[in-house]
Amino acid sequence: MVQSIFDFIRGHLADHGYWTVAFALMLENIGIPVPGETILLLASFLAFSEHRLSLPYIILVGVFAATLGDNIGFVIGHYGGRPLLDRYSNFFRMKPQAVTRGEELFERYGALTILVARFIAGLRIIAGPLAGVLRMHWRKFAIFNFLGAVLWVTTISGVGYLFGKHWEKLLEIMKGINLVLFAVAVVLGVIYWFKRRRKA
Repeated sequence: MVQSIFDFIRGHLADHGYWTVAFALMLENIGIPVPGETILLLASFLAFSEHRLSLPYIILVGVFAATLGDNIGFVIGHYGGRPLLDRYSNFFRMKPQAVTRGEELFERYGALTILVARFIAGLRIIAGPLAGVLRMHWRKFAIFNFLGAVLWVTTISGVGYLFGKHWEKLLEIMKGINLVLFAVAVVLGVIYWFKRRRKA
């Protein structure tokens, strides 16, 4: 299964190069569940192993696409509101708890959530639209969105490039990192919930 996905994405990267990276990351950050992280890792892997792509250009394209995608998602969320977010969640069969957890993190940590959300697979997809729905100040969103994109794209690309010889192991490592970050987010959510309950 991993090999077939690898070959499929690899073919697209071989044919379309940076465009594949750009569209994948833009769509994922708009709110469409595209495997942007996997494509970014694979592009960096190919930059190391086959020299078809250049790592600096991958980072540049990735940062631009991720930033643009999140801003588009923000605008969609801002004008579509909560009803649109609910329809989106139903369409992609996203658990309501994921949206609720995101709302709690935004309420607790504000714009900083945008930066952290980059490293949490489920939250990364809805962070932009959710920030728009919650009417976050755009300038603050834009700053943390850009910083998060730079940090996330550079980290993921660097990992893919450095560990390009061990693709399958790399995927397992990234899944583990996502699980750890997700667990941290859950713990923070629970702590926040207990604090609110005590105040109530």
